[in-house]
Amino acid sequence: MTNVILSVFFVLTIIYIVPFLIYGLASVVAGLKSPEGASPARFLVSVLISKIGTAIAFVLIFHFARNSLSGQWMLYAFLWWLMFVMGEIGQTIGPNYTWKEAVAGILSETIYLPLSAYVTNWLIAG
Repeated sequence: MTNVILSVFFVLTIIYIVPFLIYGLASVVAGLKSPEGASPARFLVSVLISKIGTAIAFVLIFHFARNSLSGQWMLYAFLWWLMFVMGEIGQTIGPNYTWKEAVAGILSETIYLPLSAYVTNWLIAG
């Protein structure tokens, strides 16, 4: 159980920090703007709360399917990446979300999902 909790902590750290680095870079390079109407602190807390749920689901699904997924961390990351990329594309159809934001999201997911899957596999299946 300790490894599951550690895995959730490390995955949360990875999926919380990587997007800020990518979106920060995208704001400098591509002029990406922060969301309007919310204070930076409120925005950061809202992102943290949504990432907590993602980290818990990511780790627990792997944990419960570890007999099948052990060593298959790249496949596991790809399945999550596919789901998130579809979400990014779907968000661009709606209001207040641009392709710049979607591309930044896809780039960050391309980095943090394999890292998260590797760490989860290492702690839970390894």
